[in-house]
Amino acid sequence: MHGDYGVFLGLDVGKDGHHAVGLAPDGKRLHDAALPNTEARLRQLFDKLGRHGRVLVVVDQPASIGALPIAVARACGHQVAYLPGLAMRRIADLHPGTAKTDARDAYVIADAARTLPHTLRRVDVGDETLAELEVLVGFDDDLAGEATRLSNRIRGLLTQIHPALERVLGPRVQHKAVLELLSRCGGPAGLRKAGRRKLASIAGPHAPRLGDRLVAQIMAALDEQTVTVPGTQAAETILPRLADSLRDILRQRDQTATEVERMLDAHPLAEVLTSMPGIGVRTAARILLEVGDGTAFPTPGHLAAYAGLAPVTRRSGSSIRGEHPARGGNKQLKRAFFLAAFAALTDPVSRAYYDRKRAEGKKHNAALICLARRRCDVLFAMLRDKIPYQPRPTTPVPA
Repeated sequence: MHGDYGVFLGLDVGKDGHHAVGLAPDGKRLHDAALPNTEARLRQLFDKLGRHGRVLVVVDQPASIGALPIAVARACGHQVAYLPGLAMRRIADLHPGTAKTDARDAYVIADAARTLPHTLRRVDVGDETLAELEVLVGFDDDLAGEATRLSNRIRGLLTQIHPALERVLGPRVQHKAVLELLSRCGGPAGLRKAGRRKLASIAGPHAPRLGDRLVAQIMAALDEQTVTVPGTQAAETILPRLADSLRDILRQRDQTATEVERMLDAHPLAEVLTSMPGIGVRTAARILLEVGDGTAFPTPGHLAAYAGLAPVTRRSGSSIRGEHPARGGNKQLKRAFFLAAFAALTDPVSRAYYDRKRAEGKKHNAALICLARRRCDVLFAMLRDKIPYQPRPTTPVPA
């Protein structure tokens, strides 16, 4: 965020109101006051500070409570950026005082924009598609967390009352056939009472190939335990409710994925991202939200460092030497690259690189990080040139 700005405006955003501090290039305070979270007052402040020159508006939260100030600033023709929370806290330690107030935080944001422009992150232009996509992806993340919580709750209950049954149903707890069995029959007592034939009729429509084998495994697991653990009767009534809730959450995830895919198709970079092996609809949406068109990163190394995939060199004297995995970076982007690398192991090119790293002695996660770092370079080139993925042969092609 380099430019000839006349005002650096730091906003410590809040739900009902913000605190605004405007600094001139020489550090002189041009404004320092509370600011209501209304369009009229925001426009009034931006117009007032605009008399001193170009205004750079910097917030500490670009989404949710910071969405309105960003939208109004753009409507007024001002540049917008944001200061990540971790960077802000580290910079705040360099300022005198230990108080934690909105006024101090706003000053820290404005002063960082004035003196440390490299710490700022660009807020993507107001693309309606990206704004809508961000809402859908955030909702899908919430659904994924709820699905994980319900799955763990079901597995915990089964482990408590019938461990052998959990070993059969637990790994497939989100399968439609398993959810239907739990919903209609309940726990081990209900499954045993239903019998093999009824279980097969319930599981068959949802798992034509898995159904018979699943029912056989369930019946074998039920025979392994004859005692009734305290709490089984209550679990028999709770398990159907949990299964119904999980099934509803998974159905909402499927609907959301369809909406995300439809919205992603409208973006010009969607075809470029999804052409890479291992990158599906959800991963492509997350990468697009975090990276944009990639123009904010000068080199692939900058993108890898932002994603937390670039190793960090630690050297001090002669006792500490080496490179270690980065602990910072964008956690969501790093997770997207990691999951995409794991999904790409079915691709011959990615698998060959992964096997080579394992042969060098690296463990599974370390090899996946190396693969994600390599794929980050490829993705950067794809976004830079706006071209789909072009695989290279794993073996030399004869002339």
